[in-house]
Amino acid sequence: MSVLEPGHLLAFNLALFFAVAAPGPAFLICTRASLQGGVRAGVLTGAGLAVVAGLWTLAALLGLDALFAAVPGAYTAMRLGGAALVLLFAVLTWRDAETPVTEVPLPSGRRAFLQGAALNLANPKSILFAAGVLLVIFPPGLSAAAMAVITVNHILLEVLVYGTLAVLLNRPSVRARYLAMKPRIMRAMAVVLAILGLRLLIWG
Repeated sequence: MSVLEPGHLLAFNLALFFAVAAPGPAFLICTRASLQGGVRAGVLTGAGLAVVAGLWTLAALLGLDALFAAVPGAYTAMRLGGAALVLLFAVLTWRDAETPVTEVPLPSGRRAFLQGAALNLANPKSILFAAGVLLVIFPPGLSAAAMAVITVNHILLEVLVYGTLAVLLNRPSVRARYLAMKPRIMRAMAVVLAILGLRLLIWG
């Protein structure tokens, strides 16, 4: 049975941090929730994103790659659905670049959490990270305890990143700077999302 070493977790956390912080549907929805609903909405949306992303990680550790190898159609369907979702986000992000951010009634904690969870159920970045990066970083044959540590570590790191984002975006100075640059940031994110979606659609 393989041993989980600190170096494995360090490499994983570095890769995960950059994956979470990179522009994508999850980052965008947490940003929007934080700006419209405040810190609580952003944190709970991020928690929903984190839990499902952690479950994708657990699935990968348990043999998600083997499932895709055994049933190629499952990966193809997930890839095409994810690509369509990302391209839709790209279009909506570009369209809403100039739209002013208006505060909305604070959603229930359950609704904010489920909003994040639902997105990551079909978020290709989360799925591909789990199915690809994990297989490179961690050795096969990990114990159940090691898999649990990796999964909990994943969830906690994402909660920390999204929680920090929510807090920062609700600081007046940061919020003002973001809103001033919002059209350019949103259009840049839309381009990145479109490239990601097209790459996923064409090359897999």
